[in-house]
Amino acid sequence: MNAFPPPGDKKQLEEGLAFSPKFDADGLIPAMALDSITREPLMLAYMNAESLKLTLELGEAVYWSRSRKEIWHKGKTSGHIQKVVEIRTDCDQDSVVLYVQQLGEGACHTGRSGCFYRKVAGLKGDDAPALEFLEAGRAFDPEKVYGKG
Repeated sequence: MNAFPPPGDKKQLEEGLAFSPKFDADGLIPAMALDSITREPLMLAYMNAESLKLTLELGEAVYWSRSRKEIWHKGKTSGHIQKVVEIRTDCDQDSVVLYVQQLGEGACHTGRSGCFYRKVAGLKGDDAPALEFLEAGRAFDPEKVYGKG
């Protein structure tokens, strides 16, 4: 199912006004969700043509779950829906950024506001880099929301 026009030549792809997403060999395109106000990264997921089309139709983020191999309407189970404010694509249209209004307590299945809740510390040292938490705790209890840990 491809609801989008095929990409034209390089100039059309990079300078034209046709939205012609380039899906990879598995039919997927990376989709980065950012908070529309803070611009903080919330999560990175993938979309196929169907989920991207549904996202455009619904105005809510719909992804492709690579692990479950099914359409994943973000927030359908948790209630933590992502209302799409804007979608951008990069120069060669092989990735998208979704600026979203995150409804509910968080975007991450671990119970945090977003999936990027740690940073790599010690980038310049000789020691192996470690991770540091950027948030103090969880925004919600994933056990109560999803019924599993």
